[in-house]
Amino acid sequence: MKLSAFNYHLPKSRIAQQPLLKRDNAKLMVLSSQGIAHQHFYSVPDYLQKDDVLVINTTKVRKAKLVGTKSTGAKIELVHIKKIGDLSECRIKGHRIKEGTMLCFGELRGEIVRNVHDVFFVRFNRNIDSYLEDNGNLPLPFYITKKLDNEQEYQTSYASEEGSLAAPTAGLHFTHSLLDSIRKKGVIIVSLCLHIGFGTFLPIRGDQIEEHIMHEEYFEISKKSAQLINQRKGRLFVVGTTVVRALEAAFSGGIVHQGNSKTRIYIYPGYTFKNKINGMITNFHLPKSSLLLLVSAYYGRNKILNAYKEAIRKKYRFYSFGDAMLLLK
Repeated sequence: MKLSAFNYHLPKSRIAQQPLLKRDNAKLMVLSSQGIAHQHFYSVPDYLQKDDVLVINTTKVRKAKLVGTKSTGAKIELVHIKKIGDLSECRIKGHRIKEGTMLCFGELRGEIVRNVHDVFFVRFNRNIDSYLEDNGNLPLPFYITKKLDNEQEYQTSYASEEGSLAAPTAGLHFTHSLLDSIRKKGVIIVSLCLHIGFGTFLPIRGDQIEEHIMHEEYFEISKKSAQLINQRKGRLFVVGTTVVRALEAAFSGGIVHQGNSKTRIYIYPGYTFKNKINGMITNFHLPKSSLLLLVSAYYGRNKILNAYKEAIRKKYRFYSFGDAMLLLK
């Protein structure tokens, strides 16, 4: 299938640059067999019942971005991916970045020793982890140009396990009081953790969606969480595409397995889901992105793209800080 089949035009004015002051006041588009309904996110409990299971991703975005210069004075932006021995794997935005380039971030200095397909391996002069903790910034998506008033705006209210390079944005709408309301209905809230990698920012290359190779991401599911999912009496609801990927990667032999692993699972139209997911909460995603392909695989390309057209007409806010969808089966 051609990637162009998942394209759509979004006016720039529809890209949310900051979250709403009250997270759960975001709009909520509900898709069901009855068609499309327009609600607000605080209406989510109305669609849940006693004994339903709602699965969230507790990953926390880590400070991984540094803004500095090359030794020539030219500005650069660096995102630290991971350490490999005495080197750091990084993504760097700037002009004429090549092996041997010297990087300056105040007291931190680095030298690019290798470049493999725009992945740079850098040797720093001091401990990079502690420097990032004190001086780093959260790596916001490229389309967010407004500086955050508070870094907590790009963390879910339940973020607890640091390691992600992006927020699981479907979860940004939940407040503690909304979660309490959901629990009071007898809904079981289950957590897992999937750390989102840099690949979530990268576009799909090539014309055929089948040729794309997903980036690798780490996830973990506790014994208790696996049991609650496998032994549920009610329906299964998931918060975000990251939860879908973790549950699908951990499923075999008819159950979701506990443990930790890495996955490159790629879900696009034609994929057969292993878990019976009754409802998915998700944001509105970029054109031609792997996230849009995943929700299209779950709910149908035509239904999703028609819903996006309706969302644009109704002036919904798109992407990470935007409004949400609830897809019901």
